[in-house]
Amino acid sequence: QVRLVESGGGLVQAGGSLRLSCAASGSRIHINTMGWYRQAPGNQRELVASITTAGNTNYADSVKGRFTISRDNSKSTMYLQMNSLRPEDTAVYSCNAEVMDLMTSRPFTSWGQGTQVTVAS
Repeated sequence: QVRLVESGGGLVQAGGSLRLSCAASGSRIHINTMGWYRQAPGNQRELVASITTAGNTNYADSVKGRFTISRDNSKSTMYLQMNSLRPEDTAVYSCNAEVMDLMTSRPFTSWGQGTQVTVAS
């Protein structure tokens, strides 16, 4: 099993910045693609950004040029630098990891508990 713990959420004024972190822990696993998702009240969960083990990234159109996803494989940690935040970025942000169980060679998906990001206008 793998545990994902997010941190770095909070309240910020529009135009401000926040940096989210997602720390993964577990044994006998290999973490493949990781991603940040968000869900605002009344909305479906959406992909914000994802990053492969090799560092290839993918962003939602709404955050391109403002958000930057990165990861430190040596620390099993993923980051989301969020700049020029807007009120519409307000949501619960959750991290996601595609994981391979090295004992069974079976893939599975793991989710963090989520962290609230609130952008005040």
